[in-house]
Amino acid sequence: MNAVLTGFTARLQSLWKRDGGEDAAVPVRDWVSTSAGRPTQLQGFDITLVWVVLALMAFGLLMVYSASIAMPDNPRFAKYLPTHFLTRHMVAIGFGLVAGLVTVQIPVSAWERWAPWVFVAALVLLVGVLIPGIGKVVYGARRWIPLGVMNFQPSELAKFGIALYAANYMMRKMDARENFFQAVTPMAISLAFVGLLLLAEPDMGAFMVIAAIAMGILFLGGVNGRMFFLIVAVLMGAFTLMITLSDFRRERIFAYLNPWDDKYAQGKAYQLTHSLIAFGRGEWFGQGLGGSVEKLHYLPEAHTDFLLAVIGEELGFAGVAVVILAFFWLTRRCFLIGRQAIALDRVFAGLYAQGIGIWMGGQAFINMGVNLGALPTKGLTLPLMSFGGSAILMNCVALAVVLRIDLENRQLMRGGRA
Repeated sequence: MNAVLTGFTARLQSLWKRDGGEDAAVPVRDWVSTSAGRPTQLQGFDITLVWVVLALMAFGLLMVYSASIAMPDNPRFAKYLPTHFLTRHMVAIGFGLVAGLVTVQIPVSAWERWAPWVFVAALVLLVGVLIPGIGKVVYGARRWIPLGVMNFQPSELAKFGIALYAANYMMRKMDARENFFQAVTPMAISLAFVGLLLLAEPDMGAFMVIAAIAMGILFLGGVNGRMFFLIVAVLMGAFTLMITLSDFRRERIFAYLNPWDDKYAQGKAYQLTHSLIAFGRGEWFGQGLGGSVEKLHYLPEAHTDFLLAVIGEELGFAGVAVVILAFFWLTRRCFLIGRQAIALDRVFAGLYAQGIGIWMGGQAFINMGVNLGALPTKGLTLPLMSFGGSAILMNCVALAVVLRIDLENRQLMRGGRA
């Protein structure tokens, strides 16, 4: 019996290597247990992916508490308890985990059918947030819809929606990939409409991430290379024009280029200079957990956009390196799951998973670059870690769909149905 099972295992693994290759899949476990002498089942989901996501959220919860513990000393937050942001972040993580558990039960085929409607729902909310009385204004930006337990940010749903829609769109346009107008124009119009709504909030950072997701999926879907680079050139020109025509954005660029200039150090470059001071104080192993000075009302938004700076100050280069490696692994894993799905002829699932990889990796890259002064200051959170209820919620939902894709990939490789 063991000999039969061993032969079946070798055959299964040879088929797996032929269809996907070792680089395109999670290694298949042996069907024969050498210790017990009886068959064991293939693992149903990617447990390492789950643990990495949970570890990032748990670490983020710890650092959000550390970064926000002094907030009640600020007159604006005088009525808040020291644990106010910790409690709200725990609630957001709770909602995110429940939403993720529900989402992972939904077949990928259902998301393929719902993709256009999720994108339409995101557009409706992006319009709604601009209506006085519905959208909430914070620091001059109208980006949130109050829901009582949390403020929902429609741009986070738009990131999820564009990943679904772009993957569905490319699957439908596979035969027209070489025709510019058929393959690109409808997506370009959709992206332009989203961009106009986001710039009206304003939220240029979210638009950059959404554009990166859409363009990345178009490129991975096989759009003609010359067409792709033409679109990238148009987008870069549009971003340059927006910066040139906006005094506020232009001043931000000048402040980024010379943050220590007296003209900017106490103005547009204030956050950047204090973020750099935080990293400088952290050195190799940091000042110790809770030992940050910059979070004591020197560094604005330390628990949201500049959480990495607090990590750098308290845990040093070592702590920042761990975060970077975790996001690198997460991004690479999403791409491998996507490549595996495409090898199994599941184009929509594969492009979506790789789009989520672009989302997580791209947004983390921008946030880290802003914190380190490598990119101009932009209001983007660190995925899975920074304070923000709707961001955590949609991150969990998006990654739960990726986990479902991996689960269905494994079922197909076992000879079952997705």
